[in-house]
Amino acid sequence: MKDYWIDKTIHITEWGQQDHPVIFCLHGLGSTALSFIEIAEELKGEFRIIAVDAPGHGRTAPFANPADYEMPRMAEWLEGVIQALKLEDFYFLSHSWGSFSHLFYLLENRDKVRGSILIDGGYQAKSLGNISEADEVAYYRKDFEDSWSTWYEFLNEAVYSGSRRSDSLDRAGEDLALMKDGRYYWHARGETGAAYVMAMHRHEVLEHYDRLPRWIVLLRATLPVQREENRIHMATLFKVGTKAIVKDIPQASHLIHWDRPDVIVNEIRESWGKKDDEN
Repeated sequence: MKDYWIDKTIHITEWGQQDHPVIFCLHGLGSTALSFIEIAEELKGEFRIIAVDAPGHGRTAPFANPADYEMPRMAEWLEGVIQALKLEDFYFLSHSWGSFSHLFYLLENRDKVRGSILIDGGYQAKSLGNISEADEVAYYRKDFEDSWSTWYEFLNEAVYSGSRRSDSLDRAGEDLALMKDGRYYWHARGETGAAYVMAMHRHEVLEHYDRLPRWIVLLRATLPVQREENRIHMATLFKVGTKAIVKDIPQASHLIHWDRPDVIVNEIRESWGKKDDEN
């Protein structure tokens, strides 16, 4: 694993060899590039895995202008990262919020992407949810400003919250913490979280399903079970609108890549393990 910077402000983490097929990874809201650590460690002998810290996350600087977090501009930012990395074609793996940005990127840059896997993201239309923009923005403003008195509390309550654990995920957890005045804070700040949420409410990918490529794979969480009715409804709309392949992953929460890394690894190997000439 190595890390480096683009333009001194955008932080990149990379695994694997230069001559391997590239998987570009984009994490979810409040996470960092290291959220893919277990997947990357398993596949680094077969792929070159490149993960970016999104603006205001990890070690990448936040945007000065909140409007820059809106989806069309985020897609432009991603293309700038791709160009700086000199990637002419790649596979795209994303989680949660990252999958919304992933889909907006595909609207204008599909020719560069050889395949797409969404980890429980991109299909949860805000207009079909049960929380208003104002309420969700207020939640993230507060949630991302919470703090914990010990590292043990931060790790247990903020990082894992019931997910399986490993030494690699502990390392990913370290990347999520800030220490200030003897307390542990979430690395992404409340205003950053609020800006991302506003962007997702104001730019619905639901309106563009028919413009997306037909080779997208969505891996959908099935836990907790009380959310299944709403998830099934939105995943069905996504499948019909995009013609994507939707796979329900048993015993997996929203953090499928932490709960069931084997599923992600197997999907990548089966889908991208040999040269795909159909795209």
